Amino acid sequence: MSDVAIIDSGGANIASLVFALRRLGCEAYLTRDPRVIRSASRVILPGVGAAADAMARLAEHGLARVIPALRQPVLGICLGMQLLFESSEEGPATCLGVLAGTARRFAAAPDRPVPHMGWNQLEVAVKSPLLNGVESGEYAYFVHSYALPVGPETIARCDYGGTFAAAVSRANFHATQFHPERSGKTGSRILQNFLDAA
Repeated sequence: MSDVAIIDSGGANIASLVFALRRLGCEAYLTRDPRVIRSASRVILPGVGAAADAMARLAEHGLARVIPALRQPVLGICLGMQLLFESSEEGPATCLGVLAGTARRFAAAPDRPVPHMGWNQLEVAVKSPLLNGVESGEYAYFVHSYALPVGPETIARCDYGGTFAAAVSRANFHATQFHPERSGKTGSRILQNFLDAA
């Protein structure tokens, strides 16, 4: 199995991600070393917490410049997806700028608390290697207060008081707003698809 570097952006509980990858036969390693990240066959950018804090940690280790220049397959997860875009209202924060768009906070409602937490159905928007074998109506596990609008890179959508981007893909950069490592068979399939990416 090709080597997979998980970027240590701080504040992320990556144990479930490591275990999910291990079940697929992949031993991933956590690192902040730009040289290690540049040389890895695959790179995962997870994230839990605030966008501004995560960006500050990435900048501190020189990774805010490294990540947008990566040429191997990259997978952003949850906050990691939001960091791949231009900015977030949370902070507010200037993010990595790989993709155009701003993460905005959900509007809370009596039947729709924020954060959006739990299982929700995916709607596949376009065919993509990342979603190979995933059908509309399958469930994924979300924990987030901010989301990206549907845009040209959106490959799956979800609804929570309005439609938002659940997964995106452009060139070698892919991302899911949900946690594939906590999303059962659907999430395992997506992680395997990422590991199989050319």
